[in-house]
Amino acid sequence: MKAFAALAIAIAVVLGPLSARADMKQLEEAAKKEGEITWYVSHYTSEGAEELGATFTKLYDIKVNVVRTTAQVAYQRLTQDIKNGQTVCDVFSSTDIGHFVRLKAQGQLEKYTPEDASKITEVFRNIDPDGYFHTTSAGFVLITYNSSKVKPEEAPKKWTDLLDPKWKGKISTGHPGFSGYVGTWVLQMKLLYGWDFFNKLEKNKPQIGRSINDTVTALNAGEREVAAGADGSTMFSAARGNPLSIVYPSDGAVLIIAPSGIVKGTKHPNAARLFMEFLYSIDAAKINVKHFGVPMRPEVPVAKGEKPVSEIKAIHPTVQQIAKGIPEAIEDWRDTFGN
Repeated sequence: MKAFAALAIAIAVVLGPLSARADMKQLEEAAKKEGEITWYVSHYTSEGAEELGATFTKLYDIKVNVVRTTAQVAYQRLTQDIKNGQTVCDVFSSTDIGHFVRLKAQGQLEKYTPEDASKITEVFRNIDPDGYFHTTSAGFVLITYNSSKVKPEEAPKKWTDLLDPKWKGKISTGHPGFSGYVGTWVLQMKLLYGWDFFNKLEKNKPQIGRSINDTVTALNAGEREVAAGADGSTMFSAARGNPLSIVYPSDGAVLIIAPSGIVKGTKHPNAARLFMEFLYSIDAAKINVKHFGVPMRPEVPVAKGEKPVSEIKAIHPTVQQIAKGIPEAIEDWRDTFGN
């Protein structure tokens, strides 16, 4: 009996992976027949999103139509499609978790869990226990600065340092009405310090762009000296020779957990599922690191100059706080800054 049990276990060990590989092969073949997907995405830099799409195409010969915009613009586009009875987007990726909470409640997402969902870094798992959306990208909002204008010892060390009058006319931010990164940062600052933080920040007359990546442009141009910026786009620009540096704030770097989901009624369901699988792959994690994003897979080390999540004092709102709080924060922002 013991010998039989040992043999049964051995067979299960062998056949289990073979069965999984066979299922993935069938998914790949079905996806190739569909030929393409359209991806509405606000994750990554434009270069990072395009490289992920191009790599998927190279691997599977499936075209990826990359539509890279800010989070709120991507969401508005998707909801307009839905309102018009159109199914254009196959995979939706936003930096605002609240978008997925609303889409799920409206029945606009397909339930699908990638095979490697259990292999990603633990903090990013089970963002939706029901399996309608999954973390596929992450990053931080932290303090960034132009190192040709600001010495490291003079740079802000915590978020409240940005309220010092010496930074008046020298600060850059994005806009929560466009950027999911900025929306999450604004909400987290409100939770930490109350809206008085932004009443005081307004007195320093920050330059307000749309995307959080606009802060990189402002710093590189010398129009502003410090910013609430994204780690990925800032470090990617610094790697190209621009005078940019980052500070992990002592009161907490704001962790952005950015999901993806398959849109209900997609015309390319198998290609969409295969793309979700790809976003959890080692190949995708390496591309994320190349563009200074946080790798989903723990086997892949972070980029030079960045810290792993485990070594950072990370703070972030809950899913429920984001879903309710970002729309409110956008209205508060417009009342305070007038745009």
